[in-house]
Amino acid sequence: MQVDDEAVSAVLNRLRRAQGQLAGVIAMIEAGRDCKDVVTQLAAVSRALDRAGFKIVASGMRQCLAAADGEAAPMSEAELEKLFLALA
Repeated sequence: MQVDDEAVSAVLNRLRRAQGQLAGVIAMIEAGRDCKDVVTQLAAVSRALDRAGFKIVASGMRQCLAAADGEAAPMSEAELEKLFLALA
């Protein structure tokens, strides 16, 4: 994946945060915590993953879909829209 270093750092931080939040959700469920608390934390995990995905798309999705011969595959507006909507 060809994304600038600043974007990679931001995405990795968001994913690590989401990973920690997800571990917390699992622990909450195992401990029998209140449903409202679990759902609130699960929503936070979902938002963190969405933000990471949007950052990746915004920072270099074209490079992620390079052709087999190493040249960037041009993407149509419809293809880009489909990628964004996949994160929704």
